[in-house]
Amino acid sequence: MLNIGLLGCGRIGQVHARSVGQLDGVRVTVVADAMPDAANALASKIGADVREASALITSADVDAVVIGTPTDTHYDLIHQAAAAGKAIFCEKPVDMSADRIRDCQKVVTEAGVAFLTAFNRRFDPNFANLQKRLRAGEIGDVEIVSILSRDPSPPPISYIKTSGGLFRDMMIHDFDMARFLLAEEPVQVFAVGSALVDPAIGEAGDVDTAAVTLTTASGKICQISNSRRATYGYDQRVEVHGSKGMLRAANMLENTVEVAGSTGFQTAPAQHFFLERYEAAYRNEMARFVEAVQTGSTPSPSIDDGLRAQMLADAAAKSLETGAPVAL
Repeated sequence: MLNIGLLGCGRIGQVHARSVGQLDGVRVTVVADAMPDAANALASKIGADVREASALITSADVDAVVIGTPTDTHYDLIHQAAAAGKAIFCEKPVDMSADRIRDCQKVVTEAGVAFLTAFNRRFDPNFANLQKRLRAGEIGDVEIVSILSRDPSPPPISYIKTSGGLFRDMMIHDFDMARFLLAEEPVQVFAVGSALVDPAIGEAGDVDTAAVTLTTASGKICQISNSRRATYGYDQRVEVHGSKGMLRAANMLENTVEVAGSTGFQTAPAQHFFLERYEAAYRNEMARFVEAVQTGSTPSPSIDDGLRAQMLADAAAKSLETGAPVAL
């Protein structure tokens, strides 16, 4: 039995606790949160103990830690967990600073502990199927990858102010997906962005509408489109065009019922929230982490994947600021 210590009992921590509860051979034994009520509520629900974060990390009855706390706490928790010899599952982004991620990478490597960066979209059944078929050569050589991610509505301005910006908070998932599909590192990033959804987002120094073009050394292109507003639900689509055809993953709808009438065909809206859309992905990524820890294999995505996605986000932010492409 693999014993998990869960750091962070908010929304994402509860998702991970639920995922663990659906797997065999693993359990959450201890939880910690800066908000005692949140920790106590989750602990009571899943039958876990409550401890301070430092005590959880050094506990003998904890084999691995899941870090679902705010991003600015990840650095210290990763260092503590590595020093304690615990396997680490860490929510994205690993940190807002690429240099600090490199510091984390160093201590994780020196400690020899397993580390998974939680880019859950790699584990979505549809995206994973698309990538597998892409690698099998079904559409030949990759030429253009198109990734669309649009939220139903923007988060509170208080969140925007501390999020690190759209590229580091929202589009970072898409940067990782781009690398997952391209199988070749981008060497140039060009970004444009505007505050079209809410002027307050612009006043807070961020954008809510953005597009980024990534180019690889061989000339492959990836175009990413993000918006903080989609009136029709949570919009998550991927399309890859290759020398022999195209692979495409469409939105997950609330249901598959279609009605036809004099005005044409109508379908249900896209699922409204990321927790619904990626429920299977969250479970699959946790299963992969558990399997890696139990078998001694290397988890993927790794901390290096977290670093490379952060570097792309930093380059996009610099491109937006300067109005020029950024070479990597």
